[in-house]
Amino acid sequence: MLWKLESDEDYFRIYDSKKMIAGYFDPDYGDIFPKENSEQIILSMQKNHDPIPGGLMMIPLVKFRLFDTDLDTTLSNVQQNVTRVSEHLQKWENFLSEIMNQSHSIRISHTDQDMLTVTFPLTFSKPVPLEKQQLAAELNPVLDLLHKSDLL
Repeated sequence: MLWKLESDEDYFRIYDSKKMIAGYFDPDYGDIFPKENSEQIILSMQKNHDPIPGGLMMIPLVKFRLFDTDLDTTLSNVQQNVTRVSEHLQKWENFLSEIMNQSHSIRISHTDQDMLTVTFPLTFSKPVPLEKQQLAAELNPVLDLLHKSDLL
């Protein structure tokens, strides 16, 4: 799978080979001081390709197909969706265990009330320049594992 990063202000959108958004990467810019100048400081860091230690990856966790305002369904359909969601969450549990992730956060997607997203930290083996090709190369193994695990 070929992944592509596109800068969007202070974070990066992650696209798959079909040019669909697969998730987001929010770089760890460190302690920015003074806070009032954070926009200019981040822009300067990006322009200079300053190295960063890692960041946060946000990926869709699961779509329920249940919390739609026009929902009109049957009990068996609800059971099928609950089973599908349960199986999908087990894949996520396996993935997080495989990457030895201890801290993650799950929230309702800001674009879809019927979907949850998961955010987890990534620490690079060494600081990586804030440049989309180099960041993509560092993120590829995690994205490939998500794809192989049928989570992307």
